[in-house]
Amino acid sequence: MTTDPASAVARLKSLGEEASAAHGLTSGPFWEVASLTPWVGPQVDAFRTITASSDQLLNRSFLPLSTAAEGVSAESLKPAGGRIDPSALGMLREPAQAAVRPATDAAKAVQDIDRTPLVGGLSGAVDQAGDVFTQSATFIDALARTAQLLPDMLGQDGERRYLVLVQNNAEWRSLGGISGSAILLTTDNGAVSLGGTESATGLSRGTTQPVVDLPAEIVDIYGTRPARYFHNLTEIPDFSIDGPLAKEFFAKKTGVSVDGVIAIDPVVLSYILSATGPVTLPDGEKLSSDNAVDLLMNGVYERYPDPAQQDAFFAASTGAVFQALLDGRGSASGFVSALSRAGNEHRLLMWSADADEQAVLAGTTIAGPIPSTDERTARFGLYLNDGTGSKMSYYVAPHTSLAWDSCPSSDPSLPRQLTLHLDLTSTAPADAATSLPTYITGNAAYGTAPGTAKVVGNVYLPEGFVLVSAHTTNGASFARATFDGRTVLTFGVDVTPQQTIGVDVVVRGASTATEAEAFVTPTADAALDPVVRASCQIPTVASLE
Repeated sequence: MTTDPASAVARLKSLGEEASAAHGLTSGPFWEVASLTPWVGPQVDAFRTITASSDQLLNRSFLPLSTAAEGVSAESLKPAGGRIDPSALGMLREPAQAAVRPATDAAKAVQDIDRTPLVGGLSGAVDQAGDVFTQSATFIDALARTAQLLPDMLGQDGERRYLVLVQNNAEWRSLGGISGSAILLTTDNGAVSLGGTESATGLSRGTTQPVVDLPAEIVDIYGTRPARYFHNLTEIPDFSIDGPLAKEFFAKKTGVSVDGVIAIDPVVLSYILSATGPVTLPDGEKLSSDNAVDLLMNGVYERYPDPAQQDAFFAASTGAVFQALLDGRGSASGFVSALSRAGNEHRLLMWSADADEQAVLAGTTIAGPIPSTDERTARFGLYLNDGTGSKMSYYVAPHTSLAWDSCPSSDPSLPRQLTLHLDLTSTAPADAATSLPTYITGNAAYGTAPGTAKVVGNVYLPEGFVLVSAHTTNGASFARATFDGRTVLTFGVDVTPQQTIGVDVVVRGASTATEAEAFVTPTADAALDPVVRASCQIPTVASLE
């Protein structure tokens, strides 16, 4: 989709012809012989793989898809009068699905290139090419899934109702923050409308027993809190569990059964505001991309000490942003970019009550899954929860890093070590106990000194790896449990104003993985990427002068 589809197709045809020609030039007998030559062979093979993959990506994926999309503009997805045309992506459903496999195969071929024997410059070029191919394949896969899901989600075949959770990252829960409020969103043949807003307190009131029986593994780690308090839904770091929980909570309290659950946070609202421009709130104040995060997660508590007033402010702010979106303010491309960024940062999550639709969502970042390790990438889950009963998480910055001790050797059975390091730094003022509102500090209601942030962390170890060591700089201990086949370590630390507490977890395993990732709880700080990455360092092969 583009503002000028015809010129895009023409450009892709030209690039496709060039890629096809390059592929042909690197496919002859000379190149076959060169690939068998010591030292030179791996360099030649890498180049041949990239040209062949470029040919495949352009001519079997992008070009057919772009040709099918010539009649589709990004602006066709822009709301108009509170309605989004549910058929806008209909014509792309089959072409997009057909384009997924060639793009995925091309990306995998480049990612599978062995970097070890490559000269430094070529190794770096292959890494860059791998990123481009992976991003392209991810985009096409996302487009295919969207084209499959969006028409039904917009009520193409009848009314749909969705519950939108607005998480508050000022009080951490594993997937972001407490589910402070819930908005009912209804779609019907493309018409989108917002219903009433319910507060987490209201939805939890009178719930003395869990709304559902949680599996024993979950209770062992989180107790029954996520099923007793709406605020704690996303304490479980798997949205395929949290979504049904939210649906059950809402149905028991309101009698309304929803077709799906969507989670966002104030950072997502700030991204949307970047596309729509500022909105005016009922009290006349302007909410913009620049002030939304601070105002919704911190300033509101300075302004309104009464929780009822806070809830009303949240509802009015979220409603104003959604209304600006539904009114068609801003560009469609800006809106798509905002949601794409939110999805990549694990701030936009979705669960569908329809099993077929949930199967389409499965495996994507917006499905909110627990990270899974594969042959290329070992993945940690690092989930943080507030134990203060306050909004002090706003002032805590989790700086996370990963490091391999070595890269895979010729013997894949040899174990290697991977270290996760976390620094929890409180940026709260030294006099936070007295200078911040009691609603932010918690006022020692749950036993934590005002101004101190109690952080409860859960570290999900990569599958296939065993624990070597775990420690914190303040000597806190770790509890050990299992969830869905993964070892889970739980720790709790009290971070005082201006203090930093370090956490190190070292694991060991025999793995072919050269990459590592950690999914970290999204915070109020958009500059902190919730996905932390690291690669093992392959010794550079000297290049010829």
